[in-house]
Amino acid sequence: MDNVNDKYKALFTPWKIGNVEIKNRIVMCPMGGTSLFGWFELTGCHFDKEAAALFLERAKNNVGLIIPGIAPLRDTFWGKWLWQNPKMFEELKVFMDELHKTGAKLFIQLTAGMGRSWAITELVAPLHKNKFTRALVKPIIDTSHELASPSPQPSRWAHDIECPEMTKEQIHEIIEAFAKTAKLCKDAGVDGVEVHAVHEGYLLDQFSIEFFNKRQDEYGGSFENRYRFATEVVKEIKKACGKDFPVSLRYSVESKMKGFCEGAMPGEDYVEVGRNMEESEKAAKYLQDAGYDMLNADNGTYDSWYWAHPPMYMPENCNLDDVAHIKKFVDIPVVCAGRMDAEVGAKAVAEGRIDAVGVARQFLVDPQWVTKLIEDRLEDIKPCICCHSGCFNFSSSKGHANTQDLTDTMGLSRCALNPETMQSKKYTVEKAKKQKNIAVIGGGIGGMEAAILLAKRGHKVTLYEKSGALGGVFVAAAAPDFKEKDKDLIKWYIRELKKHPIEVKFNTEVKDVKSLNADEIIVATGAVAKKLPIKGAETAVEAVDYLLGNKNVGDNVVVIGGGLTGCEIAYDLYLKGKKPVIVEMQDDLITTPGICLANTSYLRDFFKTNKVPVHLETSLSEIGKGKVTLKDKDGKTFDVKADSVILSVGYNPASLAKKSRKVHVIGDAKEVGNLRTVIWGAWDACMKL
Repeated sequence: MDNVNDKYKALFTPWKIGNVEIKNRIVMCPMGGTSLFGWFELTGCHFDKEAAALFLERAKNNVGLIIPGIAPLRDTFWGKWLWQNPKMFEELKVFMDELHKTGAKLFIQLTAGMGRSWAITELVAPLHKNKFTRALVKPIIDTSHELASPSPQPSRWAHDIECPEMTKEQIHEIIEAFAKTAKLCKDAGVDGVEVHAVHEGYLLDQFSIEFFNKRQDEYGGSFENRYRFATEVVKEIKKACGKDFPVSLRYSVESKMKGFCEGAMPGEDYVEVGRNMEESEKAAKYLQDAGYDMLNADNGTYDSWYWAHPPMYMPENCNLDDVAHIKKFVDIPVVCAGRMDAEVGAKAVAEGRIDAVGVARQFLVDPQWVTKLIEDRLEDIKPCICCHSGCFNFSSSKGHANTQDLTDTMGLSRCALNPETMQSKKYTVEKAKKQKNIAVIGGGIGGMEAAILLAKRGHKVTLYEKSGALGGVFVAAAAPDFKEKDKDLIKWYIRELKKHPIEVKFNTEVKDVKSLNADEIIVATGAVAKKLPIKGAETAVEAVDYLLGNKNVGDNVVVIGGGLTGCEIAYDLYLKGKKPVIVEMQDDLITTPGICLANTSYLRDFFKTNKVPVHLETSLSEIGKGKVTLKDKDGKTFDVKADSVILSVGYNPASLAKKSRKVHVIGDAKEVGNLRTVIWGAWDACMKL
């Protein structure tokens, strides 16, 4: 690796976990949906060839250690234990032989379960609440087993469901299953296993945290009792596999919890109700002495989910200082994950603060990013924008469990920006049988994605953009300072367009598609903001105009609309020293399904912590001079001071033509959605041309 930029050289040095040598310091961290054992499918556990293909491609692109997503020891559907499926491990052995040819290593992550963090869906929750239906579906999905927790307590996702207490017999079954499954992994050539997890508020973490664990037996109470489950697991694995077989532990240094479903903001002075640093210093050493060979670390629980799954609002390298601190108390390697920047991570490795850098979602967006880093082609790396729209879009709002569609819930670790990720059978670039002249109208993300894909397929593409720049409405979406990765994405698209023979016609507005000499036409003209038929609406500022800086606002700003865009505008206003007020007609902020709870809970917690006024179940009646008049759910009207009013009440499609044999409408011009619907929709249309 002599050609590697000096800034990154520390990442490309070997290290060891136990006796296993890893060729570099880049770890592909586990992500739900990337399990090699396709456990969350109605067909039951099986060797997942889609995940295997994903890992093999990343292994060929210079990742050092791969840790696939969680593999529950007991199948979610049908209740079969993993160790009872020998065929799956035979297929795993064939795969491991192939993967080892790349020089990469792989640990299998095994989970004890989720307990109160199990993301029970809106579809399944009613089945569990009724004793008859719960018993009826038990042979297919045993919801009581999935929800079993250290002590009776509310579900994180459905607060009106009480999770049952796990029995000692269940605990012992799980410990035995860890050992049996780990032995099968070892026999299949797997380099090690990772225990999931004293981390992120999953089951073993719930046992370790006094806030969740109120047991009166040997698995609750004292420090030693609370960590007993986790220590007995590693001891049994070592008995079955030998002391030299590496066992990593997914570990959260601090819980970052202020209470039930309430997390702590970065830099906030708060009282930790979960695992604080003092206990973590002791726990890390205790877990090492029990037999764990590595800590794969970050922070947080599902109550502070944005620490373990940082959205774009969280600082880069948000967990580094805490993880680096905990390394002082152990002798085993420590990996840090959480929006890790390669240069910062390399510096931390060089200084001995951590042993390796954990990266997850960036591998979904761009499978070649490590190779590009080695070749010093950073500008070619397609950036992850931390949206969670494809990879982990479990969503929830007041009074609702996981509101995401069940097919999405079962299809994690896809990528909003890269449709091919975990969907290679549905989305793949293939040369067209016949070259066509294709016009793409609109130079936003959807139009650029379509143009690039069509060019890759061999078509002659002309892109028409009515303005003098590319990016469309996403330029406005990317405007806030905390959207640096969104800005990078626009730059990436512009560079990528130049790599293909695509003619781009700026300042060219197409008013009639019939005027175009094209075999096929892609309409990607986006959407227009909705209007409110209320008095004074003409004095308000449209969301896009605010974001682009076209119109200035005063200090006291009322944001009408508490969806994602409205909340991000309010967040931006607060960071700029303004005094935002949010008005939303729904009973919670950001109620749209598919927006990850890690993202939405950050914004909700931020507004609560910083006392940003939020008026829910409230509508706008009138915009007056220096004020707005609002109406609450009981019909009572009241005034709120407002120097400025920003409208963020949604959009309507703005297609300039209807779908026909040769006209294909995509993105928000077809149906208003998000970046995922825009990009995947572009592929849906363009793969057929």
